[in-house]
Amino acid sequence: MRERKKGITIFILFVLAYLLASVVVGGIAAQDSEGGAADPAAEEAAAEEAVAEEGAAEISNLDTVWMLVAGFLVFFMQAGFALVEAGFVRAKTVVNIFMKNFFDLSIGAIAYWAIGFGLMFGAGNAFFGTEWFFLNGLPEVYPGLTVPGYAFFFFQFAFAATAATIASGAMAGRTEFKGYLIYSLLVTMFVYPIVGHWIWGGGWLAELETPFVDFAGSTVVHSVGAWVGLMGAIILGPRLNRFGPDGMPMPGHSMTLAALGTFILWLGWFGFNPGSQLNSDGAAIGLITVTTNIAAASGAIAAMFMGWFFVGKPQLPWSLNGALAGLVAITAPCAFVTPFEAIIIGAIGGIIMYLGVNFLERRGVDDVVGAVSVHGFAGVWGTLAVGLFHGEVGLLHGGGVNQLVTQVIGIVAVAAFVLVASAVMFYILKSIGWLRASREGEILGLDIYEHGMVAYPEFTTSPSEPVASS
Repeated sequence: MRERKKGITIFILFVLAYLLASVVVGGIAAQDSEGGAADPAAEEAAAEEAVAEEGAAEISNLDTVWMLVAGFLVFFMQAGFALVEAGFVRAKTVVNIFMKNFFDLSIGAIAYWAIGFGLMFGAGNAFFGTEWFFLNGLPEVYPGLTVPGYAFFFFQFAFAATAATIASGAMAGRTEFKGYLIYSLLVTMFVYPIVGHWIWGGGWLAELETPFVDFAGSTVVHSVGAWVGLMGAIILGPRLNRFGPDGMPMPGHSMTLAALGTFILWLGWFGFNPGSQLNSDGAAIGLITVTTNIAAASGAIAAMFMGWFFVGKPQLPWSLNGALAGLVAITAPCAFVTPFEAIIIGAIGGIIMYLGVNFLERRGVDDVVGAVSVHGFAGVWGTLAVGLFHGEVGLLHGGGVNQLVTQVIGIVAVAAFVLVASAVMFYILKSIGWLRASREGEILGLDIYEHGMVAYPEFTTSPSEPVASS
């Protein structure tokens, strides 16, 4: 009994000693945390951690500013597209072109915010996303990046608006404005985002054993817009008197506007391609800027010489579209190729553009600005160029054919989806009489007929009198 009491006493003393030691140690730790003496090694580690956190915050701010500036440049490309298209159409259609480009931005901003961004980047399945509609639940910092979710959204919205506006040039001069608004809404809300999810949003093309690669959008942006434009031009039919026994050339009314627009687009591409790095990595951005610039130059030179050889004169329209074709072609592989390879890719893009424009014209497809050849055919070439020239997996660098095969699969899948979706969309618009403008409207000019005004008042004396078909 006595030994039992002794054991209990020893146990109680042990517990009390443990509690006392805990209080003492805790007090010392609290004193250290309140500014008392502490381990120098611990202080140094804490200081290094604070510096690292500060550096990370600074990098995030720099990445965010770079992404937004790049997004602003891509946004400004809308002005370039509008000017190029306005220069290539007749004088009596200029207001209509600017209205369409302006509302690609306006409608696209709402449609992509509401539905498009969620379909494209939200988690879901292999074919479309199912979250972040109306940006609900969008993380403060975008997953996998060092930029806010809102900054990433704005950058991607600028791309969506670009895809929508590409088709307006191919369908210029004979498309009803209300039908165009519906088309612009559906492309930015559904067609473009679904393709984007397949490739950039973690969809099935991104999950292949050899993933599809399109760095900045030769397929995702440019081919999508071009295939929509091709289907629209086919279903619309050509402008009055464009082909057939009474057919005639219909040159653009202002090469000044077209040239200025091309300069703006060339500048905007330095947001389009380097911005797609999605961070401010100086080495990567430097390479992408050089490959982008040099491909545009080689595309312009190649197309100019093609026109000079076959037409007999060096002409501005071929040169302008050649630069754009070079830019489209380099958009997919710009981060993975050398400057010398970029010259080759851009030059071939310019040649493909020239051949493509003549191919479509011989088949009676009235693509007013050459959008299908610039963005579609050159976009296909640029996407294939990844499989050929990619420094790690390209066929010409010993990487085998796997990447090239995947690129072909992606090109075919995207073209098939967009062409079918566009056909359904345009045939429905045609069936309700909202696709093609009336004969009267086309002859009078869409500016007066659709909008009751003109870009050049000297061409008319009153809204009831026809505008000269300059």
